[in-house]
Amino acid sequence: MDDACGLVVIGLDPGSRVTGYGIIRELSGQVSLVETGTIRTPVKKQMSTRLGVIHSRIAELIGSHCPVEAAIESVFVSKSATSALKLGQARGAAMAACAVAGLSVAEYEPSKVKKNLVGVGNAPKDQVAFMVAQTLGVKKPDWAEDASDALAIAICHLNERRMRRLTGS
Repeated sequence: MDDACGLVVIGLDPGSRVTGYGIIRELSGQVSLVETGTIRTPVKKQMSTRLGVIHSRIAELIGSHCPVEAAIESVFVSKSATSALKLGQARGAAMAACAVAGLSVAEYEPSKVKKNLVGVGNAPKDQVAFMVAQTLGVKKPDWAEDASDALAIAICHLNERRMRRLTGS
C-alpha cells in the first residue's frame, strides 16, 4: 500500500531469549523510523510460554503500526543443534504472527543484509548499526543490537523491493 501514508515494513531478528524488531516507513523515497525495540522472553519459563510471548507481542506491534510487509533473518548454521532448534522455533512464532495478520514474509541471510547495507557480507555489527542510523537519520541511536539488526533487515527488504521494481524481477 504505497499511498499517502507510505509503505510500512516490520523487520524481525528472532531469538528465543531476545527478539529484535524494527518498524520503518518509506514515503516518497525517504525512509524513517517508526518504532524499534526488543521482545525479551521470560527465560525461566517453558519454551511454549516464551514462544507465546514472541507471537503475541509481534501481533500487537502489527496491530498498532499496520505494516504491509515483513522481513526476517533466515536461519544460519549454529554450532549447537539445541540453539538452532530454539532459533527455528522463535522464527516460527514470529512468522506465524505475521502470517495470521496476512503479511508476506521475506527472508534474508545475515550476509545479504550486511552486503546490502555496508557493501560487504562479513561487515561487523557496528558498521551495520552505523549505516542503519545514517539511513534513518538518527544521530545517536540508543537501541539494542537486536533492534539494530531488525532495522537492518527491514531496510534491506526495502532496498531489495525497490531493486525488484526497477528491474522488473
